[in-house]
Amino acid sequence: MFSPFHGVMRHVVRHMPALLLLAGASSAALAQAPTDTMARIRETKVIVLGVREAARPFSFLNEQKQPVGYSVDLCLNAVEGIKRELKLPDLKVQYKVVSGPERIPKLLSGEIDMECGSTTNTRARQAQVDFSYTFFVAAMRLLTPKNVQVESVKDLNGLAVALSKGTTSEKLFNQLANGELHAQLQTFASNGEAYKALKEGRVRAFPQDDSLLLGLASNDKALDTFQVSNLALSVEPYAVMLRKGDTALLASVDRSLSQLYTSGEINALYTKWFLTDALTIKMSRLTRDSFVRPNKEAGVAMLLGFSI
Repeated sequence: MFSPFHGVMRHVVRHMPALLLLAGASSAALAQAPTDTMARIRETKVIVLGVREAARPFSFLNEQKQPVGYSVDLCLNAVEGIKRELKLPDLKVQYKVVSGPERIPKLLSGEIDMECGSTTNTRARQAQVDFSYTFFVAAMRLLTPKNVQVESVKDLNGLAVALSKGTTSEKLFNQLANGELHAQLQTFASNGEAYKALKEGRVRAFPQDDSLLLGLASNDKALDTFQVSNLALSVEPYAVMLRKGDTALLASVDRSLSQLYTSGEINALYTKWFLTDALTIKMSRLTRDSFVRPNKEAGVAMLLGFSI
């Protein structure tokens, strides 16, 4: 079984003070009038969930083109809570597929009410949006062919590296390129396109959250061909993303997540999506701690002087 934090906890402990710092909203963001999505939902009897096309096992379209996944299930559980709070048993759920680069713009424009995907809670993003309690903690690693060994960033020098647009890995690697990294960075529109480039040999490494890399490779039945590095470059806490100042909706989502954690129902959902014949990702200590002590800690880069 793969543990997202095998060999990384000593780095986490070293950076724990940074992990425990909660980023406050900027004064400009605080000055904005709060968004009351709950009031609009009460009027329209519709809620729109932003989902991903291929972020297995968190949020993806199945063979029937229906959105499914761990994050989708968590959001649907939150919708049930909203139905009870607003006394709207017939509340209609609509879905809108969003990509990495467009997820925040579509949330801010009102095209979606909350994003149910694999979005990392970062300090930079906190200036624009709000996040629910953490529901999974990943680590940024690298997917490479088995004959490519990466034990440090310098091992990537001279290699072509795929980046997925609008992700924390793109941000981190663009920073690294200004320093000790001398690789050929190629940016792709999606994780799927970046993975395709790796399969076709156009790139030799693909940095992304380990859980997403495993989801891509396992779905492609390629775990015998590719490997996920032991080297971890960041801690990536996933959460539901909502509009800044949407306090009533955020409180409702947090209540639903807290109830799942307290009751232990979260364990069944975790088993459903992460402990399967096709994909096995053992629950990490940080993920388990997020269930025991719900939090909104921002992600951090494991390299001093860099951010995600």
